[in-house]
Amino acid sequence: MTLRILNVNDMLDLKSGGGTADRTFQMSRSLARQGAHCTVLTIDSEHLDAKRIEELKPAKVFVLARLMKRFHVPQWNWKLIADAVNNTDVIHLMGHWSVLNALVYLAARRTKKPYVVCPAGALPLFGRSKLLKYFYNLIVGKAIIRNASGWIAVTKSEFPQFVKYGVGSSQITVIPNGVSEEDFPFDDIAAFKLRHGLPDVPIILFMGRLAPIKGPDLLLKAFIQSRHTFPAYHLVFVGPDGGMLAGLREMVVRAGISELVHFLGYIGGIDKSSAYRMPSLLVITSRQEAMSIVAIEAGICGVPVLLTDQCGLSEIRSIDARLEVNASVDGIANGLASLLTGSENLEKVALAWHSFVARNYAWTSLTKEYFRLYENILAAKSR
Repeated sequence: MTLRILNVNDMLDLKSGGGTADRTFQMSRSLARQGAHCTVLTIDSEHLDAKRIEELKPAKVFVLARLMKRFHVPQWNWKLIADAVNNTDVIHLMGHWSVLNALVYLAARRTKKPYVVCPAGALPLFGRSKLLKYFYNLIVGKAIIRNASGWIAVTKSEFPQFVKYGVGSSQITVIPNGVSEEDFPFDDIAAFKLRHGLPDVPIILFMGRLAPIKGPDLLLKAFIQSRHTFPAYHLVFVGPDGGMLAGLREMVVRAGISELVHFLGYIGGIDKSSAYRMPSLLVITSRQEAMSIVAIEAGICGVPVLLTDQCGLSEIRSIDARLEVNASVDGIANGLASLLTGSENLEKVALAWHSFVARNYAWTSLTKEYFRLYENILAAKSR
Protein backbone atom coordinates (compact mmCIF):
# COMPACT_ATOMS: atom_id res chain seq x y z
CA MET A 1 0.00 0.00 0.00
CA THR A 2 1.30 3.47 -0.90
CA LEU A 3 2.07 5.61 2.14
CA ARG A 4 0.07 8.85 2.16
CA ILE A 5 1.87 11.81 3.79
CA LEU A 6 0.60 15.35 4.42
CA ASN A 7 3.37 17.93 4.97
CA VAL A 8 2.28 21.24 6.48
CA ASN A 9 4.25 24.49 6.37
CA ASP A 10 3.04 28.12 6.38
CA MET A 11 5.43 29.08 3.60
CA LEU A 12 6.82 27.15 0.67
CA ASP A 13 8.69 29.85 -1.23
CA LEU A 14 12.36 30.40 -0.40
CA LYS A 15 12.26 34.19 -0.20
CA SER A 16 9.61 34.28 2.54
CA GLY A 17 10.12 30.90 4.16
CA GLY A 18 13.89 30.48 4.12
CA GLY A 19 15.38 27.25 5.45
CA THR A 20 12.20 25.58 6.70
CA ALA A 21 10.50 26.19 3.35
CA ASP A 22 13.45 24.62 1.58
CA ARG A 23 13.48 21.64 3.95
CA THR A 24 9.76 21.04 3.36
CA PHE A 25 10.21 21.35 -0.40
CA GLN A 26 13.20 18.99 -0.58
CA MET A 27 11.77 16.43 1.83
CA SER A 28 8.36 16.37 0.12
CA ARG A 29 9.81 16.00 -3.37
CA SER A 30 12.17 13.26 -2.24
CA LEU A 31 9.43 11.31 -0.43
CA ALA A 32 7.23 11.48 -3.54
CA ARG A 33 10.07 10.41 -5.82
CA GLN A 34 10.68 7.39 -3.59
CA GLY A 35 7.11 6.17 -3.83
CA ALA A 36 5.01 8.00 -1.25
CA HIS A 37 1.80 9.85 -2.09
CA CYS A 38 2.95 13.21 -0.73
CA THR A 39 0.79 16.34 -0.40
CA VAL A 40 1.92 19.75 0.87
CA LEU A 41 -0.49 22.14 2.57
CA THR A 42 0.67 25.76 2.67
CA ILE A 43 -0.50 29.39 2.63
CA ASP A 44 -0.28 31.64 -0.40
CA SER A 45 2.45 34.28 -0.49
CA GLU A 46 3.56 36.87 -3.01
CA HIS A 47 6.64 34.81 -3.94
CA LEU A 48 4.94 31.41 -4.28
CA ASP A 49 4.50 30.96 -8.02
CA ALA A 50 3.50 28.21 -10.44
CA LYS A 51 7.15 27.43 -11.19
CA ARG A 52 7.90 26.62 -7.56
CA ILE A 53 4.84 24.33 -7.36
CA GLU A 54 5.74 22.64 -10.64
CA GLU A 55 9.28 21.94 -9.39
CA LEU A 56 7.83 20.08 -6.41
CA LYS A 57 6.32 17.32 -8.56
CA PRO A 58 5.51 14.48 -8.16
CA ALA A 59 4.35 15.84 -4.78
CA LYS A 60 1.06 17.79 -4.87
CA VAL A 61 0.38 21.19 -3.32
CA PHE A 62 -2.78 22.65 -1.73
CA VAL A 63 -2.57 26.42 -1.24
CA LEU A 64 -4.82 28.26 1.21
CA ALA A 65 -5.55 31.93 0.58
CA ARG A 66 -3.88 34.32 3.03
CA LEU A 67 -5.91 36.46 5.43
CA MET A 68 -3.11 38.29 7.30
CA LYS A 69 0.29 39.00 5.77
CA ARG A 70 2.49 39.51 8.85
CA PHE A 71 1.34 36.45 10.80
CA HIS A 72 0.65 34.18 7.82
CA VAL A 73 -2.94 33.53 8.88
CA PRO A 74 -4.92 31.54 6.28
CA GLN A 75 -8.45 32.33 5.24
CA TRP A 76 -10.93 29.90 6.77
CA ASN A 77 -11.29 26.77 4.64
CA TRP A 78 -12.07 23.96 7.05
CA LYS A 79 -13.29 21.64 4.28
CA LEU A 80 -9.95 21.74 2.45
CA ILE A 81 -8.01 21.16 5.69
CA ALA A 82 -10.32 18.36 6.84
CA ASP A 83 -10.20 16.64 3.44
CA ALA A 84 -6.39 16.84 3.36
CA VAL A 85 -6.19 15.29 6.84
CA ASN A 86 -8.78 12.59 6.10
CA ASN A 87 -6.94 11.49 2.97
CA THR A 88 -3.59 10.87 4.62
CA ASP A 89 -1.93 8.23 6.80
CA VAL A 90 0.48 10.48 8.69
CA ILE A 91 0.92 14.25 9.02
CA HIS A 92 4.18 16.22 9.31
CA LEU A 93 3.97 19.68 10.92
CA MET A 94 6.94 21.94 10.15
CA GLY A 95 7.76 24.91 12.39
CA HIS A 96 5.77 25.84 15.47
CA TRP A 97 4.31 29.35 15.66
CA SER A 98 1.64 28.65 13.09
CA VAL A 99 -2.13 29.12 12.86
CA LEU A 100 -2.15 26.60 10.01
CA ASN A 101 -0.42 24.01 12.18
CA ALA A 102 -3.01 24.60 14.90
CA LEU A 103 -5.91 24.07 12.48
CA VAL A 104 -4.38 20.87 11.10
CA TYR A 105 -3.69 19.70 14.66
CA LEU A 106 -7.39 20.12 15.55
CA ALA A 107 -8.41 18.17 12.44
CA ALA A 108 -5.87 15.45 13.23
CA ARG A 109 -7.14 15.08 16.81
CA ARG A 110 -10.71 14.92 15.60
CA THR A 111 -9.94 12.09 13.15
CA LYS A 112 -7.27 10.44 15.35
CA LYS A 113 -4.65 10.74 12.61
CA PRO A 114 -1.04 10.43 13.80
CA TYR A 115 1.24 13.41 13.27
CA VAL A 116 4.89 14.29 13.81
CA VAL A 117 6.36 17.69 14.59
CA CYS A 118 9.61 19.22 13.34
CA PRO A 119 9.98 22.70 14.89
CA ALA A 120 13.44 23.16 13.32
CA GLY A 121 14.69 25.28 16.19
CA ALA A 122 11.49 27.32 16.57
CA LEU A 123 10.42 26.18 20.06
CA PRO A 124 12.18 28.87 22.17
CA LEU A 125 10.45 32.19 22.78
CA PHE A 126 12.93 34.08 20.60
CA GLY A 127 12.63 37.11 18.34
CA ARG A 128 9.63 39.37 17.85
CA SER A 129 6.03 38.85 19.06
CA LYS A 130 7.07 37.08 22.28
CA LEU A 131 3.76 37.88 23.99
CA LEU A 132 1.75 36.39 21.11
CA LYS A 133 3.98 33.32 21.17
CA TYR A 134 3.41 32.95 24.92
CA PHE A 135 -0.37 32.91 24.43
CA TYR A 136 -0.10 30.61 21.41
CA ASN A 137 1.73 28.07 23.57
CA LEU A 138 -0.78 28.53 26.37
CA ILE A 139 -3.77 27.92 24.08
CA VAL A 140 -2.52 25.23 21.70
CA GLY A 141 1.24 25.23 21.09
CA LYS A 142 2.33 23.06 24.02
CA ALA A 143 -0.50 20.60 23.32
CA ILE A 144 0.61 20.24 19.69
CA ILE A 145 4.09 19.21 20.83
CA ARG A 146 3.01 16.96 23.72
CA ASN A 147 0.34 15.05 21.79
CA ALA A 148 2.43 14.23 18.71
CA SER A 149 3.15 10.64 17.72
CA GLY A 150 6.70 11.51 16.72
CA TRP A 151 9.23 14.29 17.22
CA ILE A 152 11.92 15.26 14.71
CA ALA A 153 14.96 17.36 15.61
CA VAL A 154 17.30 18.76 13.00
CA THR A 155 20.23 18.36 15.43
CA LYS A 156 20.71 17.05 18.97
CA SER A 157 21.14 20.64 20.14
CA GLU A 158 17.33 20.92 19.96
CA PHE A 159 16.81 18.23 22.62
CA PRO A 160 16.71 20.68 25.58
CA GLN A 161 14.05 22.70 23.74
CA PHE A 162 11.83 19.63 23.42
CA VAL A 163 12.43 18.67 27.07
CA LYS A 164 10.97 22.01 28.19
CA TYR A 165 7.75 20.99 26.40
CA GLY A 166 7.67 17.63 28.16
CA VAL A 167 9.26 15.45 25.46
CA GLY A 168 12.14 13.21 26.53
CA SER A 169 15.33 13.02 24.52
CA SER A 170 14.88 9.27 23.94
CA GLN A 171 11.63 9.96 22.07
CA ILE A 172 13.21 12.25 19.49
CA THR A 173 14.41 11.25 16.02
CA VAL A 174 17.25 13.31 14.53
CA ILE A 175 16.93 13.91 10.79
CA PRO A 176 19.27 16.71 9.65
CA ASN A 177 18.72 19.15 6.82
CA GLY A 178 19.65 17.78 3.43
CA VAL A 179 20.66 18.87 -0.04
CA SER A 180 20.11 17.73 -3.64
CA GLU A 181 23.14 18.29 -5.84
CA GLU A 182 20.94 18.45 -8.94
CA ASP A 183 19.56 21.79 -7.72
CA PHE A 184 22.96 23.47 -8.09
CA PRO A 185 24.11 23.13 -11.70
CA PHE A 186 27.33 24.72 -12.92
CA ASP A 187 27.04 28.11 -14.63
CA ASP A 188 29.30 30.87 -15.97
CA ILE A 189 30.56 32.62 -12.81
CA ALA A 190 32.23 35.42 -14.80
CA ALA A 191 28.91 36.17 -16.53
CA PHE A 192 27.15 36.17 -13.14
CA LYS A 193 29.59 38.72 -11.76
CA LEU A 194 29.18 40.88 -14.85
CA ARG A 195 25.35 40.80 -14.56
CA HIS A 196 25.50 41.92 -10.96
CA GLY A 197 28.25 44.52 -11.29
CA LEU A 198 30.83 42.61 -9.26
CA PRO A 199 34.57 43.01 -9.90
CA ASP A 200 36.80 40.05 -10.76
CA VAL A 201 38.32 39.75 -7.27
CA PRO A 202 38.21 37.14 -4.47
CA ILE A 203 34.82 37.15 -2.73
CA ILE A 204 33.60 36.56 0.83
CA LEU A 205 29.89 35.71 0.65
CA PHE A 206 26.98 36.08 3.06
CA MET A 207 23.87 34.19 1.93
CA GLY A 208 20.68 34.74 3.92
CA ARG A 209 18.08 37.16 5.17
CA LEU A 210 19.45 40.49 6.39
CA ALA A 211 17.88 40.08 9.81
CA PRO A 212 19.33 40.18 13.36
CA ILE A 213 19.05 36.42 13.93
CA LYS A 214 21.29 35.81 10.88
CA GLY A 215 23.99 38.22 12.10
CA PRO A 216 24.97 40.12 8.92
CA ASP A 217 26.04 43.03 11.14
CA LEU A 218 28.53 40.74 12.91
CA LEU A 219 30.11 39.82 9.59
CA LEU A 220 30.29 43.40 8.35
CA LYS A 221 31.92 44.60 11.58
CA ALA A 222 34.36 41.67 11.49
CA PHE A 223 35.23 42.46 7.86
CA ILE A 224 35.89 46.09 8.73
CA GLN A 225 38.03 45.04 11.70
CA SER A 226 40.18 42.45 9.94
CA ARG A 227 40.19 43.34 6.22
CA HIS A 228 43.73 44.69 6.35
CA THR A 229 44.93 41.06 6.63
CA PHE A 230 43.21 40.09 3.34
CA PRO A 231 43.05 43.37 1.35
CA ALA A 232 42.22 41.78 -2.02
CA TYR A 233 38.82 40.47 -0.86
CA HIS A 234 35.39 42.03 -1.37
CA LEU A 235 32.33 41.23 0.76
CA VAL A 236 29.03 40.34 -0.95
CA PHE A 237 25.63 40.07 0.77
CA VAL A 238 22.98 37.98 -1.01
CA GLY A 239 19.51 37.77 0.49
CA PRO A 240 16.28 39.70 1.09
CA ASP A 241 16.08 42.61 3.53
CA GLY A 242 14.86 41.55 6.95
CA GLY A 243 15.03 45.06 8.40
CA MET A 244 18.81 45.61 8.49
CA LEU A 245 19.74 46.69 4.96
CA ALA A 246 19.62 50.45 5.59
CA GLY A 247 21.73 50.15 8.74
CA LEU A 248 24.29 47.94 7.02
CA ARG A 249 24.62 50.38 4.11
CA GLU A 250 25.11 53.23 6.57
CA MET A 251 27.83 51.26 8.36
CA VAL A 252 29.61 50.68 5.04
CA VAL A 253 29.55 54.39 4.19
CA ARG A 254 30.83 55.38 7.65
CA ALA A 255 33.72 52.93 7.31
CA GLY A 256 34.61 54.31 3.87
CA ILE A 257 34.50 50.91 2.16
CA SER A 258 31.61 51.34 -0.28
CA GLU A 259 33.74 50.00 -3.14
CA LEU A 260 34.47 46.77 -1.19
CA VAL A 261 30.95 45.75 -0.05
CA HIS A 262 28.06 44.78 -2.36
CA PHE A 263 24.36 44.09 -1.66
CA LEU A 264 22.66 41.97 -4.34
CA GLY A 265 19.28 41.34 -2.70
CA TYR A 266 17.36 38.10 -3.09
CA ILE A 267 18.63 35.74 -5.81
CA GLY A 268 16.97 32.52 -7.00
CA GLY A 269 17.10 29.98 -9.81
CA ILE A 270 20.33 29.43 -11.70
CA ASP A 271 21.71 32.68 -10.27
CA LYS A 272 21.52 31.15 -6.78
CA SER A 273 23.74 28.29 -7.91
CA SER A 274 26.18 30.77 -9.46
CA ALA A 275 26.22 32.85 -6.28
CA TYR A 276 27.09 29.76 -4.22
CA ARG A 277 29.92 28.77 -6.55
CA MET A 278 31.36 32.30 -6.79
CA PRO A 279 33.13 32.96 -3.44
CA SER A 280 36.42 31.86 -1.99
CA LEU A 281 34.67 31.57 1.38
CA LEU A 282 31.04 31.64 2.54
CA VAL A 283 30.45 32.95 6.06
CA ILE A 284 27.39 32.11 8.19
CA THR A 285 27.07 34.37 11.23
CA SER A 286 23.77 33.23 12.77
CA ARG A 287 23.02 34.18 16.36
CA GLN A 288 20.62 31.21 16.59
CA GLU A 289 19.83 28.46 14.08
CA ALA A 290 18.84 24.80 14.34
CA MET A 291 21.04 23.73 11.42
CA SER A 292 22.28 25.89 8.58
CA ILE A 293 20.99 24.79 5.18
CA VAL A 294 23.20 27.44 3.58
CA ALA A 295 26.30 25.67 4.91
CA ILE A 296 25.46 22.33 3.34
CA GLU A 297 24.33 23.94 0.07
CA ALA A 298 27.70 25.70 -0.12
CA GLY A 299 29.38 22.38 0.64
CA ILE A 300 27.68 20.53 -2.19
CA CYS A 301 28.87 23.35 -4.48
CA GLY A 302 32.45 22.81 -3.35
CA VAL A 303 32.75 26.04 -1.36
CA PRO A 304 34.33 26.20 2.13
CA VAL A 305 32.37 27.75 4.99
CA LEU A 306 33.13 29.62 8.18
CA LEU A 307 30.24 29.51 10.66
CA THR A 308 29.36 30.39 14.22
CA ASP A 309 28.83 27.87 16.99
CA GLN A 310 25.09 28.68 16.85
CA CYS A 311 24.53 27.01 13.44
CA GLY A 312 24.00 23.41 14.58
CA LEU A 313 26.97 22.03 12.64
CA SER A 314 29.68 21.48 15.23
CA GLU A 315 30.81 18.38 13.33
CA ILE A 316 32.49 20.72 10.86
CA ARG A 317 35.28 21.02 13.43
CA SER A 318 36.36 17.49 12.49
CA ILE A 319 37.45 18.93 9.14
CA ASP A 320 39.21 22.00 10.53
CA ALA A 321 38.67 23.49 14.01
CA ARG A 322 39.01 27.00 12.59
CA LEU A 323 35.74 26.63 10.64
CA GLU A 324 33.56 27.16 13.73
CA VAL A 325 33.89 30.38 15.76
CA ASN A 326 32.07 32.29 18.47
CA ALA A 327 29.07 34.31 17.35
CA SER A 328 30.93 37.55 17.99
CA VAL A 329 32.72 40.17 15.95
CA ASP A 330 36.12 39.16 17.33
CA GLY A 331 35.45 35.45 16.77
CA ILE A 332 34.43 35.98 13.15
CA ALA A 333 37.27 38.44 12.48
CA ASN A 334 39.85 35.98 13.80
CA GLY A 335 38.32 33.19 11.72
CA LEU A 336 38.48 35.27 8.56
CA ALA A 337 42.09 36.25 9.14
CA SER A 338 43.11 32.65 9.86
CA LEU A 339 41.44 31.12 6.80
CA LEU A 340 42.19 33.80 4.21
CA THR A 341 45.95 34.01 4.71
CA GLY A 342 46.65 31.23 2.19
CA SER A 343 44.68 29.75 -0.71
CA GLU A 344 45.87 26.23 0.16
CA ASN A 345 43.78 26.46 3.37
CA LEU A 346 40.58 27.06 1.44
CA GLU A 347 41.23 24.46 -1.25
CA LYS A 348 41.82 21.70 1.29
CA VAL A 349 38.76 22.67 3.34
CA ALA A 350 36.55 22.92 0.23
CA LEU A 351 37.33 19.37 -0.86
CA ALA A 352 36.85 17.92 2.61
CA TRP A 353 33.57 19.78 3.24
CA HIS A 354 32.12 18.75 -0.13
CA SER A 355 32.92 15.11 0.59
CA PHE A 356 31.42 15.32 4.09
CA VAL A 357 28.16 16.92 2.86
CA ALA A 358 27.71 14.47 -0.03
CA ARG A 359 28.24 11.55 2.34
CA ASN A 360 25.99 12.70 5.20
CA TYR A 361 23.32 15.10 3.91
CA ALA A 362 22.02 13.81 0.55
CA TRP A 363 18.20 13.80 0.54
CA THR A 364 18.18 10.47 -1.28
CA SER A 365 19.59 8.92 1.91
CA LEU A 366 17.80 11.04 4.52
CA THR A 367 14.36 10.20 3.12
CA LYS A 368 14.78 6.61 4.32
CA GLU A 369 14.77 7.93 7.90
CA TYR A 370 11.33 9.49 7.35
CA PHE A 371 9.91 6.28 5.93
CA ARG A 372 11.28 4.31 8.89
CA LEU A 373 9.76 6.74 11.41
CA TYR A 374 6.35 6.84 9.71
CA GLU A 375 6.16 3.06 9.37
CA ASN A 376 6.98 2.62 13.07
CA ILE A 377 4.29 5.12 14.05
CA LEU A 378 1.65 3.43 11.89
CA ALA A 379 2.66 -0.01 13.15
CA ALA A 380 2.28 1.16 16.76
CA LYS A 381 -1.12 2.71 15.94
CA SER A 382 -2.39 -0.56 14.39
CA ARG A 383 -1.33 -2.46 17.51
